[in-house]
Order: sequence, then structure tokens, then C-alpha cells
Amino acid sequence: MTNSLYLVKPEIVVTIVLVCIITFNLIFKDKPQALPWLSVIGLMITSYFVVEQFSYNSFAFASTDYKGLLVTDPFGAFFKILIVLSSVIVILFSISNKELDSAADRLGEYYSLIFGMILGMFFMVSAADLILIYLSVELLSLSSYVLAGFTKNTLRNSEASLKYVIYGGVSSGIMLFGISIVYGLTGTTNLYEINSLIQAPQINQITLLFAGILIFTGIGFKISVAPFHFWTPDVYEGAPVTITAYLSVASKAAGFALLIRFIKVTFIKSINAEGYWQVINVIDWKSFFILISIITMTLGNFAALWQNNMKRLLAYSSIAHAGYIMLGLVVMSNEGILAIIIYFTVYAIMNLGAFFIVMLIANKIGSEELDDYKGLGYSTPVLGISLAIFLISLTGLPPTAGFIAKLYLFIALVDAKMIGVAIIALLNTVVSLYYYIRVLKNMYLDKPGKEIPKFSASIPNLVLLIALVAPIIFFGIYFSPVVNLAKSSLTLFGF
Repeated sequence: MTNSLYLVKPEIVVTIVLVCIITFNLIFKDKPQALPWLSVIGLMITSYFVVEQFSYNSFAFASTDYKGLLVTDPFGAFFKILIVLSSVIVILFSISNKELDSAADRLGEYYSLIFGMILGMFFMVSAADLILIYLSVELLSLSSYVLAGFTKNTLRNSEASLKYVIYGGVSSGIMLFGISIVYGLTGTTNLYEINSLIQAPQINQITLLFAGILIFTGIGFKISVAPFHFWTPDVYEGAPVTITAYLSVASKAAGFALLIRFIKVTFIKSINAEGYWQVINVIDWKSFFILISIITMTLGNFAALWQNNMKRLLAYSSIAHAGYIMLGLVVMSNEGILAIIIYFTVYAIMNLGAFFIVMLIANKIGSEELDDYKGLGYSTPVLGISLAIFLISLTGLPPTAGFIAKLYLFIALVDAKMIGVAIIALLNTVVSLYYYIRVLKNMYLDKPGKEIPKFSASIPNLVLLIALVAPIIFFGIYFSPVVNLAKSSLTLFGF
């Protein structure tokens, strides 16, 4: 037990910080401005213990006849670091978010719920047991349901929370049904033990296929892939922009980490000499993921073409990017996982940056509608240029880091001789260029109906904005640090 607790130090720190936030808010009710800084300090301490885990390869809460509830390895450590950094950025966003002014008396709950999400995501990326997977998904979900409708000052905010709860409850129930079937077939919920048991010739393959797809439904809901994406546009539009940004990056990253571990640990029997995974002959995951990936990126990109609200546009963009990221899993090799890790490193920065600017503009003009962006490129040049850089990077054009992210995905696809899929992904990228350029057209080429006074962000917000823009340019030119980090995060314990 002592060794196991040693392996979950980041989760213990997050729990302690959560309790500290609640206690501080109860005692010092009149000092809510201290809560974000208390949260950031807690996350910095957490990151120290997460970095330690890059050198670990162990099971926690294991016994002689049980593999373990969760795994600590470099793969999980990378996604935990990504979650911590995303959380720090979102908390810093929250300081300037005017949407939260209406909930100033409930900020203690706001930050404690964010830490509830962090705790759920930490367990998701390390879970090696179906029961822990379900519990961690629920912990993340319950916190995010409340945060999606946290401000309660508009009808769309309440609608976002209600839709999220309904869709989430259904997907959670479906996932739990799939887990119960797997347990009935194998008599265990541990992923490593299930892997050995489903290779037996007497296993009922049709039933296992059905159960696997049901479990994927629950995970697919979290990562917003079609056809489990229906909640995304409405929730992203109605939720506070800080929570929208958080769901689009951290929650999606945790979901993909869970999916990768679930597939690789449960359904892969070996890795051949060329580095490609040999899938247990139960579910044709490769064909299934190709279909899901193509549908997701195509639907996301084409639906985004008609959006006039920036948050909805970025929501459909996020769906399309989930399709691109899925391509790395389609390859079924470490090369594909390397591409996913690189993509997430870049995607987190550029997507958070885009949402940050949407928030700053909404703070000034009180709107997220694209028509109200006309002429903003001249009235707020710093924000306009920064948004242009983020959107160009989201498209995947050089010399931004977004180009490197997509380049590694396409290299993995070409190496796997999946040229047709690569061409479809490339055509989708061309489609995405249209709606990203449409935003820039409104900002720089269309004349506003009325004169917009010039404005800029505050000094702290400009510093944060520069901290987000700089890596997009730097890693677009010199990307070795990102690649080296990704290579050091490839180790998934047990393989």
C-alpha cells in the first residue's frame, strides 16, 4: 500500500489542493481573488511529482494475483503534464473572464470543480481497470456538467449544462453496459488480464465485439468523435469560454490517452519487427477507426463552414481535429502514437490561444458572433495578428507548429501505406482553410457597420498571450524539443 501511494503522489496532491480551496473559501469568503493563485501553486507542486513519473514503469494497487488498478509510466506522465499546463492556462484565463463576474460569490466551487476534473483526468490516463476507468470518467463528467452551466445567467448556459448531462448520462450507461458484458465474459475487469483471456479460442467473439463498441461509445463521447459529438457545439457555445477551452483540450487529451491505453493493452497481442501492432482477431479496430476518423473530420469541417458564432465554429473545428488525431491511432504503431503526442502538444497551445482571444474580444464588445468581428483587425491589432497566427496553425500551414503536427501525422500514414486516408485528411485540411480564412476576412477585409474604438488587452493578458503565441512560431521553425519530448513519452508499461 505504501509503494502504491508513492506512485499516486500527483493525485494525492490534487486532492489536498481541492480540500484546501474549499476550506480557504469557507474561512476567507471575502478574498476570492486569492483562489486562482492558490490553484496555480497547487498545480505547480503537482507538476513536480508528475515529472518524476517519466522515470516510472509500475503498477499501483497490485497484488500477487492481480495486475493493478492503475499504471505509472512516461505515457501517462506526458498527458498529466499536458492536463496540468492546460489547467494553469485556463485558471489564468478565468481571472479576466467577465462571464464569471455574475458568479463571484461561487468562485470557490468553480476552482474546486476544476480540480475535480483534474483528478478524474489523472486517473483516466493511468487506469488499467475497467471499474477505475468508469469511476474516473464519471468524476470528470460530474464536475464538467456543473461547470458547463456554472454562470446560470443565460438560457443557453442552462441549455448547455442540461444537454451535457443528458448525453453524458446516456453514454455513461452504455459504457457501463459494455463493461458488465466484458466482465461476464472474462470474470475480470483488469485490462492486462482481459488481454490474455480474450485470446482463448472459446471466447464469444460476437459478444466481445458488441461490448468493445459499447465501451468505445463512452470514450467517444469524451473525445467528441462522430457520431457521439452532438453535445459539443451547444455545450461549447453555452458554457463559459474558459470551460469551453478546457473541455476542448484537457478533457479531449485525457479521453484519447484512455482510448490508446484501452486499445493497446486490451486488444494488442504483439508488436512485429516493423513496429506495427498485431491486433487480436476479435474486432477490426483499424477499419473501425478509419471510418470514425473520416466521418469525424469531414463532418466537423463541413459543419464549421456555416457557423457564425466563434465558439460554435471552434467547437466544430475541435471535432475535426479529433478526427485528425484519430488518424494516429489508425496507424496502429508507435509512430502513430508519436504523431498523436506531438499533435496534442501543439493543439493544446493553439486551441487555448484561439479561445483566449475570443474571450478577450467578448469582454470588450460583448459578442462572439462573427459579424461583430468586422474591422477588429485594425481596432485591436495585437489580438487580430495573434488570432491570425492561431488560426493559421490550426489549419496546419507553415511556418507554424500546426504544420509540424500534421506533418508527423501524414508521415505516419504514408509509412503505413495508407495513402488514400492521407489524401482524404489533406482534402479536409483544405476545407478547414476556408472557415479559418473567413474569420480573418471579417477582421481585415469587411467594413464594420459602425466605428469600433481601438482597444487592447491588459498587460498581464498580453504577457499570457505572448506566452501562447511564441511557441507556435518557435516550434514551427525548431521543433526538435517537441519531438524529443514525444519520443520520451512513448513508453506504455506492459509493452
